[in-house]
Amino acid sequence: MQALRFHAARDLRVEDIPAPSDQPPPGQVRVRNRFVGICGTDLHEYAYGPIFIPTTPHPFTGAFGPQILGHEFGGVVEAVGDGVTNVKPGDRVSIQPLIMPRAGEYFAERGLFHLSPQLALAGLSWAWGGMADAATVYDYNVQKIPESLSDEEAALVEPTAVAVYSCDRGGVRAGNSVLVTGAGPIGLLTLLAARAAGAGLLFLSDLNDSRLAFARTVLPDLVTLNPKRDNIGEAVRAGTEGGVGCDVALECVGNEHALKACLDAVRKQGVVVQTGLHPRENPLDWFQVTFKDVDLRGAWAYPTHYWPRVIRLIASGALPASKVVTARIKLQDAVAQGFEALLDPSGKHLKILIDLNS
Repeated sequence: MQALRFHAARDLRVEDIPAPSDQPPPGQVRVRNRFVGICGTDLHEYAYGPIFIPTTPHPFTGAFGPQILGHEFGGVVEAVGDGVTNVKPGDRVSIQPLIMPRAGEYFAERGLFHLSPQLALAGLSWAWGGMADAATVYDYNVQKIPESLSDEEAALVEPTAVAVYSCDRGGVRAGNSVLVTGAGPIGLLTLLAARAAGAGLLFLSDLNDSRLAFARTVLPDLVTLNPKRDNIGEAVRAGTEGGVGCDVALECVGNEHALKACLDAVRKQGVVVQTGLHPRENPLDWFQVTFKDVDLRGAWAYPTHYWPRVIRLIASGALPASKVVTARIKLQDAVAQGFEALLDPSGKHLKILIDLNS
């Protein structure tokens, strides 16, 4: 079968490799992949990796490079192993890619699987990934989708789950004012999640005017700010009731200046959520954290039980995730038209999906 595999930084190859077994192991499911998204994590691996891709066998899965990429994907069940009862051949599914011990450790016993110290991901530290014709995953990784959810949307459940969890960590609720920093796919999905949760006033900050303009086509009442021209804290305070700042600020890019802007813009006793991954330590004004009496929280991935809820949000139209998609490409064109296009500083694209049937 065809697969896009990471060998080293700037070395991705579309290769012919053996397909997964027609008869999956007990408790596992073989999926014919349909659509897969290129994630910011995939971009970082391509540009600077290996980062999350193990160079020696992963302690839980045993996987290491070369690695099939892709953890935002869905497809059709082709075969199931012994003991699998939640799906059957022919079912359309979305993949929840987190793989970890299901018992016998502190976090597993509490249902906090995403916090496992042995966590692995399909497409990063598992033998299979979404950027291939087929993949084998565990039964707990597959969630059947309704007819009202398209194959494309099945591949968007994973990044949307990140966005929904970010809003949950921030406690976003009806009528809130919310700032999101970073107008990438996660930032825009987080805005859509905040609106789905009832947020009444939305601010978005980014350095890329093209992305800000695109975001306004998705959410016309959005207030967009560019830190090259705007003081984010002052602008948010000027636009909020009493001039106090926003209720919740969600940092979705992993940038130290963006996090500082969140702290500046949030009101006293507001909540700041760090969703983007920072590449290095970030010196923050801890006097302001104390003086403003704020909550500062992290948001790592998502609880694995989110899939049915996020599927309902997308399928109902309450969270129109497909609006972030700007291109659909073939696997053979993934490097030039996908990875390189997304790394282009002009930022003409937001979310690119690879169509594995094209």
